[in-house]
Amino acid sequence: MSKRRYKPLFLHIFIRNSRAMVRQSILIFLIPVLVGILTEAIKFANYCRKYGWDIRYSIAYGHMPSAHTAFVLSLVTTVSLVDGFTTTSFAIALILAIIVIFDALRLRVYMGEHAQYLNALSKELKLDETRFPRLKERVGHKPEEVAVGALVGIFLTLFLFALWGV
Repeated sequence: MSKRRYKPLFLHIFIRNSRAMVRQSILIFLIPVLVGILTEAIKFANYCRKYGWDIRYSIAYGHMPSAHTAFVLSLVTTVSLVDGFTTTSFAIALILAIIVIFDALRLRVYMGEHAQYLNALSKELKLDETRFPRLKERVGHKPEEVAVGALVGIFLTLFLFALWGV
């Protein structure tokens, strides 16, 4: 008669639960990154449609939709779907989203305004453009670009969750 060796029940439950936790952790990381990449692709296609093909604009700041906003709101949506609304991780994700959106709407717009003044000053003083190159004036987002980025981030996240059956 052969002896059968059984794994302890707690070990089986731990292994099964740890696989689910690893899958959840991968999705929490992967979905917002994928949403950010897809939003950048949408922004690049939209820009090329309006202004023509230029590979330098594949990583440009500003324009429609805001990829940073889509990324952080995808992160907030993912954390809320996985952990819930009453967790510390949701609060941290939400605060991060507020900071990023404030940066896109206000801080980078002010940087663009400063660039306009510096470019005008450089032109007025007839400074050498090789030593003082022209600064990019469009680095922030308009409110509608941030709003569309937010909607893209939330709806793409919900779509990916439904697609992968999470």
